[in-house]
Amino acid sequence: MKIKFLGGVRTVTGTCFHISVNDMQILVDCGMYQGENADEINKTPFDFSPEDIDHLFLTHAHIDHSGLIPKLVKDGFNGGIITTSATADLAEIMLYDSAQIQEKDAEWLMKKALRKGVDAVFEPLYTGQDVRAAIPLFERKSYGKTEHLGRGVKYRFIDAGHILGSGTLELWYQDSPVEKRIVFSGDIGKKGNPIINDPQHVEAADYVVVESTYGNRMHKGMEESINELVEAIKITFKRGGNVLIPAFAVGRTQDILYILNKLVRDGRLYNLHVYVDSPLAEDATKVYLAHPECFDEDAMKMFNRKNDAALHLHFTHSIEDSMRINKIKSGAIIIAGSGMCDGGRIQHHFKHNLWRSECSVIFTGFQAKGTLGRKIIEGAKIVHALGEEIAVKARVYTIGGFSAHADQKELLEWLGAFSNKPEVFIVHGEEEVSLEFEDIVKKEFGFITHVPQKGEEFEV
Repeated sequence: MKIKFLGGVRTVTGTCFHISVNDMQILVDCGMYQGENADEINKTPFDFSPEDIDHLFLTHAHIDHSGLIPKLVKDGFNGGIITTSATADLAEIMLYDSAQIQEKDAEWLMKKALRKGVDAVFEPLYTGQDVRAAIPLFERKSYGKTEHLGRGVKYRFIDAGHILGSGTLELWYQDSPVEKRIVFSGDIGKKGNPIINDPQHVEAADYVVVESTYGNRMHKGMEESINELVEAIKITFKRGGNVLIPAFAVGRTQDILYILNKLVRDGRLYNLHVYVDSPLAEDATKVYLAHPECFDEDAMKMFNRKNDAALHLHFTHSIEDSMRINKIKSGAIIIAGSGMCDGGRIQHHFKHNLWRSECSVIFTGFQAKGTLGRKIIEGAKIVHALGEEIAVKARVYTIGGFSAHADQKELLEWLGAFSNKPEVFIVHGEEEVSLEFEDIVKKEFGFITHVPQKGEEFEV
């Protein structure tokens, strides 16, 4: 088997791994790049012929793992997209949303060129029609069941505990007298994530491809993070402001809503008005509710409780609904995308609230280098959004305990569960983080390790 690392290496975005084994070509994930120069990078032709790919394994639905699937199909891929049922449902709504963004961006660029008198054509990266062509290719699988792919290859997904339907992929292959196993961690969740189960462990492997998003740091505890969230909300409302929470529509938004609802039911917050300014987040919430098989015990109990006090939840269904939120000057919790603030409706709410010292911004997830969210966290006094300069006077909170990713300790626990000593490839982390995590893994376990460069190929 040969494995080539095409994305999601020395960075936290654009995950894509290419496998050649027994005259088959397989992809693990096909993610969109997010961050600086994203448009140029995503438009670059694939490093392989899409029509030659036999199968694609999708570990979970987040766009940095799934976002280029419609482009892959548009360019000739017609194989199976193998994933869990919940991931297939989430990926469908996310990819349609992504296509709409691509189409609107192309339309905006075209209008801008016409206003300048420039005769130019701007094609979207892909369209809703490309998404429609991709949906029938999804093959839905259950956790824990070993399936045969043919040609000496078999596989199974186990629960990665990251978001609904997220999976760690075990792949067995026999291209020599001895069968070998390679494990792709996907994004590993931390213990105690709301709604879903904790990540499962694999007992043994010859090779492991493991993420390292938080490979150099520890999260705050969940209870400490919840206490900080409660305090931030109370202080902001007392000061007469709004709370802004940039959040990914899938995963983080549902976790935050679950936590806020529990806080109201437990009497720690009351009369809470929460505005979710994201049609995608509403659709994703419906998908979550449709997959109770992925819920942990606490979530099952909570969703089965009736007639308890609950938060006042408002979903927006139109641009007009979104604009009406901007008239609210205090007492609102506004959850909107994008999670890293590089686009989406959160920027409109920044325009109306970020310059107000009585307001607060609460970051609950990872902010990649170069993103607007990262700039705010690093103390920028003025940021650019929607073509304007906006002063950053709102109070900024970073609450790492709500991250859906395992921290350094939990990543080491996950690797430490292997009963043997696999060879380890460290991916999906900023370069300095992955290299630091590699040193720790070597010292802790004595594993042979690699931090691949983009495009680097290994024979395993």
